[in-house]
Amino acid sequence: MIRILGVIALLALCACQTGGAFTPDQLPGRALSGHEDVDGLLVGHRLMEAGEYDLALRAYYRVMAQQGPSVDALSAIGSANLRLGRLGQAEQMLRRALDLDPAFVPALNNLGVVMIERREWGQAAHLFRYAFALDSGRSEEIRENLRLALANLENSGYNGENNDNFALVRRGDGRFLLLATP
Repeated sequence: MIRILGVIALLALCACQTGGAFTPDQLPGRALSGHEDVDGLLVGHRLMEAGEYDLALRAYYRVMAQQGPSVDALSAIGSANLRLGRLGQAEQMLRRALDLDPAFVPALNNLGVVMIERREWGQAAHLFRYAFALDSGRSEEIRENLRLALANLENSGYNGENNDNFALVRRGDGRFLLLATP
C-alpha cells in the first residue's frame, strides 16, 4: 500500500514538470536527486524495524541481485527469514554469511537465535560465547542470549556431564540399541 502511494506521488510530481515526461533520474527505484541509488540495505533495515519482514526480505534480495552476495546482505536475509519463522532458510543464509566473514557478530548472534529456536542449546551457547568475545561484551542483547542459552543448557541435562541413565545394548551384526534405564 505504501509502495503504491509512493509511486502515485512520484508520478504526480513528474507530471507537474514541463513536458510531463520522465527523465532517467525520476524512474521508480531511483533517488529523487538522480545521483545515487537508494541504499537497499538501509531500506530493508527500516522495513525490519517497521515489522514488514516480507518487504525487507525482498529489499535484501534486490541488494544481493544488484551487488552480489555480501556478508551484510546474506546476514540481513537470514535475519528476515528468522523473523518470518523460516529457520532452515535463516540458518542457511547466516552460515553463508559466516563463510564470508567468520567474525561477523550480527550473523553469529542471529545464528545462535536460530539454534535456540531449535533447542540446540550447546551450539547456541558456543555461538553466543564467540559473538560475545568478538564484541568485547558490549552488546547487552548478546549477553542476555548467552545467559539464556547457558541456563537452558544447564537445565537440559545435555551439558557434557556423564549421564548414566542409558545403556547400550548390542543387537547383533554391528547394530546397537540405546535404552533408557530407571
